[in-house]
Order: sequence, then structure tokens, then C-alpha cells
Amino acid sequence: MATLTGNTPRHIAIIMDGNGRWAKAKRLPVAAGHKAGAENVRSILKRCKQVGVQALTLYAFSTENWQRPALEVKALMVLFSDYLDQHIQTLKDEGVRVRFIGGRDKFQAALLKKIEWAESETAHNTSFHLTLAVDYGSKWDITEAARRLAERVAEGALNPEAITEGALEQELALYDVGFPDLLIRTSGEYRISNFLLWQLAYSEFYFAKELWPDFDEAALDKALMSFAQRQRRFGGRDNNEK
Repeated sequence: MATLTGNTPRHIAIIMDGNGRWAKAKRLPVAAGHKAGAENVRSILKRCKQVGVQALTLYAFSTENWQRPALEVKALMVLFSDYLDQHIQTLKDEGVRVRFIGGRDKFQAALLKKIEWAESETAHNTSFHLTLAVDYGSKWDITEAARRLAERVAEGALNPEAITEGALEQELALYDVGFPDLLIRTSGEYRISNFLLWQLAYSEFYFAKELWPDFDEAALDKALMSFAQRQRRFGGRDNNEK
């Protein structure tokens, strides 16, 4: 395992892509790929904590993923439920706060109850923030933020002139955690797929060739070393540049 030096991102977001292709390559059902991907979360979370990352946001299920075959979606929901059953107590004991971003109206009552339970059980933890984006889409996120501001204007509680970039930003997912410093997407794809469009405005991007179940701690270290070599200007200019 590499010894890392230099800047470490405080917050990493990951698009966990490639479970299906991983399963296909091994002539396994797609559900096996998703299961392997879920198991990989623990090792990546562990490594993040070891190197000083404080927050990890995982794109687990997008709003568009509901369009997948019904059997695959059902298997994903069962896997999601099982993951909560198996790991929330451990995450709580480790000081990890678990939260979920995205819509909640499409989940069955039993799963929604587990989501709320997981958030409640870990609500007071502060050592690490794990956010799972489930039924999440950034266009939905921005639309919901705009709608909440519009409701306040309609109620007379907010002047339209007070709707600024900062006001909208405060309504977006992850505002209180801080937006990601580094986005990683696995499987060799070069797009962000409606994920945190606003929040990633000044994030560094890293595209890994590994499929998500194969994205191990060594692969994460390569992404972290790449991040450490970058200069983040946030639209400005390095004082040493001519």
C-alpha cells in the first residue's frame, strides 16, 4: 500500500460504475456484481479514514436507474436493505454518520423505515460522514432547492431579491457537509451522469479504468496521489504564474 504525501481531499464523491460489466465478464448474474460492489464499499471507506478523508459520498442509485429491468431493481433494493441491516451498527460504533440524499417517495415502507433508522442511529457521530445518494439526480436536487425558495417567496417569508447563488446553494444536498474536493468515476467512463452538477463546479475529477468491484485501496491511492499533484485555483490564478 502506498505511503501518501501532499494534500488529501477532505471530501470524496464516487460514481460506483461497472458492477454489471464485472458480473458479465465473470459470467455471473448482474446481482452478483452489485453484491461485490456493495462489499467493496467497506474497504474504500476504511482506506479513506486511514488517510484523513473526512467525508465520502457514493452514487448508489440514480433517478434514472428505476428504468432498469424490474428484477435488477428489486435485487438492488434487497441488497440495499441487507447492507443497512449488516453494517449500520458497525458504522455507528466507528463514529460514522450515515445520511441519504435523493427522493424517498418511491421506496417501500419497510426500506424507508430502515433508511430513517440508519440516519437516526448515527445522527450524533462526527468523525466521518458517509452519504449515500439513492434515487438521486442533480436536476431533481436543484429543482427541489428552487421550489423550496419559491414557496418561501409565495408565503411572504422571502423577498425575490434575496434569491442569490448562496441562497440556492444552501438548499442543495451536501451543503452542511461541504462539497466534494475530488470526484472519482470508475469503469473508464468519462461523464458525471446527473450527479452533483452544482456541487462539483470546482471539484477535481479522476476517471479510473477499474470496474467498481475491482477498485481497491491501491486504486484509490492512485486517485489520491493524482489529486495531491493538482493546483486548485477555483477560477483564480496561481501567484507564481506569469
